[in-house]
Amino acid sequence: MNKNNQTWFDDFYLQGFANIEDYSLGLFFIFLFTYLLTLSGNMIIVLVVCLHLHLHTPMYFFITNLSLLEIWYISTTVPKLLDILVTHDKRVSFHLCFTQLYMFHGLGMTECALLAVMSFDRYMAICNPLRYNSIMNGRRCRLLALLCWTYGFTAATIPLSLTIRLPFCGLRHIDHYFCDLAPLLSLACINTSINITVNGCVIGFATMFNFIIIIIMYINIIYAIGKMRSNTGRIRAFSTCSSHITVVMLIYSTAFSVYASPKGLHSVNHDKIIALDKIIALVYAMFTPLLNPIIYSLRNKEVKKALKRIVTKISKKSIVQ
Repeated sequence: MNKNNQTWFDDFYLQGFANIEDYSLGLFFIFLFTYLLTLSGNMIIVLVVCLHLHLHTPMYFFITNLSLLEIWYISTTVPKLLDILVTHDKRVSFHLCFTQLYMFHGLGMTECALLAVMSFDRYMAICNPLRYNSIMNGRRCRLLALLCWTYGFTAATIPLSLTIRLPFCGLRHIDHYFCDLAPLLSLACINTSINITVNGCVIGFATMFNFIIIIIMYINIIYAIGKMRSNTGRIRAFSTCSSHITVVMLIYSTAFSVYASPKGLHSVNHDKIIALDKIIALVYAMFTPLLNPIIYSLRNKEVKKALKRIVTKISKKSIVQ
């Protein structure tokens, strides 16, 4: 048995934030607080939508799907990061590493698809209000959500299947805090140009195709809003889209910063680029899931009213008891 086969299923080592290990305890509490806040915030959104019948609309149905996705998304990377910061055990098993890779990209591409579907929902609500309820019925919304999840996790099998077959030689130190494609490919013993091209096409198509749909939907929405005679109607129509636009800008700006930016492999600044990638990855993998419930609750009157009702009911029950 050759050397490659003997070490095929060996553990990987996540370097994480190696240059700031002296602050690991402080970082642990910051990331733990962020993680718990993200879980509770997104769970509150899900519960509020489920408990209030007037929120059982297509828009809030997709927001619930997005919140469930964010809970799963942040749970893919953060628990292992917290473990590294406390125990300093940077080992991650072969199977766990590729499970993390698959989940991260599957959820990421599902999120892009969900954002595109949410833009279509807003387009139908503003541009075709008379046909909205008949087109965006419960059955069709469930089908669209199922297509998003199926699409994302099916597309993620391509980079996973290409990467998991690669032979990894020497020290398996991944210069990241989770198993991502670029750091894994850099450890391969063979030329990975084909993998890079195919992965770039799959991820690029998944992000850009959905991004183009979002742009087309909003061009039509802006045109429809511009034709409205009432300023009140324009403000009301735009307010239903503002939260979605904010989330789209946040997610796509950070994703493009990592996956679309040129990287000089032999540059003196290569280490700085990797460090910057880790920071940006933290934004879209940790802080974006945190901001989503804040954006959809603080900027949404219906959600705020529903939250106040829940708080009022809880306070009344506590007083009675």
